[in-house]
Amino acid sequence: MSVSERKPNLLLEETSPYLLQHAYNPVQWFPWGNTAFEKAQNEDKPIFLSIGYSTCHWCHVMEQESFENDTIAAVLNKAFVPVKVDREERPDIDRLYMTYVQATTGSGGWPMSVWLTPELKPFFGGTYFPPDDRYGKPGFRSLLLSIERTWKQDRKRLVLAADSIIQQLETLSVHMPEQMPLTEQAFHDTAQMFSRQFDRTYGGFGEAPKFPQPSILQFLLAYTFHTGNSQAGEMALLTLRKMASGGIHDLLGIDGKGGGGFARYSTDARWHVPHFEKMLYDNAQLAVVAIEAFQLTRESNYADIAKDILNYVLCDMTDGEGGFFSAEDADSYPARKSNSKKEGAFYTWTRKEIEEALDPLESDIFCYVYGVESGGNALDDPHLEFTGRNILFVKNDIETAAEQFSRTPATVRAFIAGAREKLYKARNDRPRPHLDDKILTSWNGLMITALSKASVALHNADYLEAAVKAADFILDNLYNKTDGRLLRRYRNGKAGIEGKADDYAFFIQGLLDLYEASFETRYLIRAAKLMEKQVELFFDDASGGFFNAASDDHSIPLRMKEDYDGAEPSPNSVNVITLYRLADMADREDFRKIAEKTIGYFSKALKENGRQLPYMLKAAMLPHYGTRQIILADNLNSKKMEAFRKTLGSMYLPDSVVMHVSEESKENAPFMESLARQSTEPVAYVCTNHTCHLPITDVESLKKLLRETRQSGNKQQKL
Repeated sequence: MSVSERKPNLLLEETSPYLLQHAYNPVQWFPWGNTAFEKAQNEDKPIFLSIGYSTCHWCHVMEQESFENDTIAAVLNKAFVPVKVDREERPDIDRLYMTYVQATTGSGGWPMSVWLTPELKPFFGGTYFPPDDRYGKPGFRSLLLSIERTWKQDRKRLVLAADSIIQQLETLSVHMPEQMPLTEQAFHDTAQMFSRQFDRTYGGFGEAPKFPQPSILQFLLAYTFHTGNSQAGEMALLTLRKMASGGIHDLLGIDGKGGGGFARYSTDARWHVPHFEKMLYDNAQLAVVAIEAFQLTRESNYADIAKDILNYVLCDMTDGEGGFFSAEDADSYPARKSNSKKEGAFYTWTRKEIEEALDPLESDIFCYVYGVESGGNALDDPHLEFTGRNILFVKNDIETAAEQFSRTPATVRAFIAGAREKLYKARNDRPRPHLDDKILTSWNGLMITALSKASVALHNADYLEAAVKAADFILDNLYNKTDGRLLRRYRNGKAGIEGKADDYAFFIQGLLDLYEASFETRYLIRAAKLMEKQVELFFDDASGGFFNAASDDHSIPLRMKEDYDGAEPSPNSVNVITLYRLADMADREDFRKIAEKTIGYFSKALKENGRQLPYMLKAAMLPHYGTRQIILADNLNSKKMEAFRKTLGSMYLPDSVVMHVSEESKENAPFMESLARQSTEPVAYVCTNHTCHLPITDVESLKKLLRETRQSGNKQQKL
């Protein structure tokens, strides 16, 4: 039966682009919810749970091979209750069952396939399964038939196994780990661990595939700041430079038009052959890393990386109302009349395609700089998907090309700029990859942080305007003014799904960064209110740490605590930093105690394996090395105040919060009132340990005092 002849399943009523992609499968999918659970209980059937997301390449593969297969669909519909979940909408569900799959198989990924009892307890799981036996994996159809037989003939064993697993997961989620005093040695040990895993040729950590891992890069930059160990920071800087020159970076970004940004990960060690999907959360975090690298080094190439990312997001990933879309797919149609999509079709080139778009000399120079070969350059292609095609990367720099072609560097730059414009235009005539246009509160919070920090560091008012527009969009559409709670997802005018811990953590962080960029006190006040709500709904007052789902969320059998800074930082890690910042900004010692209790809960993990929580280690540096409050007083529009702000924006200050004295801020942080009374002209105060130094009236004195009050580690550790 063709897709056009099929009747839709229940997913047609959903909002998620991923769920809607499966609405016309012959599999009679249910969304996660009571309708599916009751059917499983009433018909005494196990649940087949499939979790993925709309830009997941192997999710598309499994759909085409199995979920579009009428024979396999018939087995699923007869013997199971099939349930689809978008992991980006429901990270709490994903986290619970991913923990199970990783514990029982040793690995995880998407699509994730899990079989549950009607009580939602897992008894078998894995990731991608081919339709037939291959790749050393059982075929999906034969696996379904085997599980069906076992459910009928030996159900007791499956139920006992499921009960045992859920008990173990419960222990993990509520157990109070042994707390260990956290000392400076934990920072040193983790930095040395990253040094041992560091690829000193290409950057990054470990072997292929390589992921950007911005939480690690931010930890290393902060470690360099606090300890003076430049080797740690250089690991982050080299990684960023190598990524920026590799195929993981879309090198056809055109200012004011679009393109650019970074793909999800590289399948090889050289950052050359990427998995081409582009995620908002990757690009937001990498923009922050690039901004911090620029502030630390004052080298313009890092600012250029940040500008490229932000240009991509603002041109290609921004809704007209101000929110930011979630992702672009890796797969697209190679041509307008193609019947099937192909990985990287939008981004890769043959030498002939480039020669047809460019003048001869222009083509020769472009191909020399970007490593284009007549037979293709994707030598590390693991699935041979790019045979004969080229993935652009910086093979030769401008100076080398100038020497090769007997031209000046300026002339070569002009050739390259013209070629990029032409190829960008030619690429836009191709079918674009699918856009996942849902707007998530959490990922928008990360992007608000990036734009806010960039507006200060790069003195760009457009970035600040975009951050304000996005924050106000979330507050207008995904914030319930009645009960003070956040919602998670917005699409096509519909908001829904109760906010999860990462929605609160990332959005609060974004609001604090936006306050420091704009000094609009309403963002600071709202951040404090949302933190109060988050503590109420998610904080484990008995043991410490934040659960990923709210205390009154009964849609999952078990709440977990995120304990890993992966593609995104753990909400617990982000919360520790924002709690300390709010304590300093709003004089909230209750927030400081919650931060300390959260670090205490994770202290054993931080000491024994800090690699899994680098962002939390960055947060733990704040109480260890000390924090500073930088307070500006008087008219923000005065020339002297603008000079103060420009100076602070140019500096990497991970230990500091920056505030402005206003009537609203005095109410929110009463200690600022006395400072306001003391100032009769634009001044800056630097405060440490609840004591403020004498007011500063000029930029050079401010720089000097910030150098003098910086708390550094007692000794450097060799890496």
